Amino acid sequence: MNRDPLPNPFPVSYSRIEVDGLNVFVRRAGDPARPAFVLLHGFPSSSHMFRDLIPLLAAHFHVIAPDYIGFGHSDAPPNDQFEYRFERLTDIVERLLEQLGIDRYHLYLHDFGGPVGLRLAVRQPGRVLGLVIQNTNAYLEGVSQAAADVFMPLWQRGDDTGARGLLRAETTKFQYTQGARDPAALNPDAWTHDQALLDRPGSAERQLALLTDYQTNVAAYDTWQAYFRAHRPKTLITWGRGDPFFTVAGAEAFRRDLPDARLVWLDGGHFALEENAGLVAGEIIDTFAGT
Repeated sequence: MNRDPLPNPFPVSYSRIEVDGLNVFVRRAGDPARPAFVLLHGFPSSSHMFRDLIPLLAAHFHVIAPDYIGFGHSDAPPNDQFEYRFERLTDIVERLLEQLGIDRYHLYLHDFGGPVGLRLAVRQPGRVLGLVIQNTNAYLEGVSQAAADVFMPLWQRGDDTGARGLLRAETTKFQYTQGARDPAALNPDAWTHDQALLDRPGSAERQLALLTDYQTNVAAYDTWQAYFRAHRPKTLITWGRGDPFFTVAGAEAFRRDLPDARLVWLDGGHFALEENAGLVAGEIIDTFAGT
């Protein structure tokens, strides 16, 4: 028997938008007349990490989740054709939002999304309606020994042994499973998708350039903390407490400069959305809907 398809009131659209001669892949959902929520992904993922969250938010917000250049389905030019620095990733996201006519927005910051989003906030503080901070650092308290063991040899001696280890398949899976509530129940498509993109030709060079440039983020912590104190953006912190790289101390440190922030501990690891998308969506809606 033929049956009409069930309606989907908030379908997700997929598009590639040219910015500075490069194609940026974007997932979007929700009514463009509603407040914008920009979801900024971490390493080594892409907007794919928000695949479960986007439809949960779409009834309340215009949701935009781009892939950075070099990530996901966006263009990934070689290093001699694009400067893989966090400033440049931010430039592209900023121009993307301008092209989409989005001049005010909430920001969801995860991992690499923290440095990108906080650069946006510092550049244009009046555009930021609020922040969701999930397992990303803006304080030295959040730098774990495991992270220091990877980054300090790279930054001090150019020794990329530990950094290259972050690109291996077992490390990508580890980032998803370590600290998870039920690792055996996680969808393996998540880390398989990420690793397939990490294994593309030239990917190691692109990622090593960004991991080297990550030291500029640590140098910017004071600037970001000053932004928090000066502007006091409405903030929700949702934090996977089992994250082996981004520690609980890093989550708690945000409330030193954002004392009104709501901190919600998640039973999960670095990619806590894999098990907690519904909980996080509810917290976001309760905190920001109508703003």
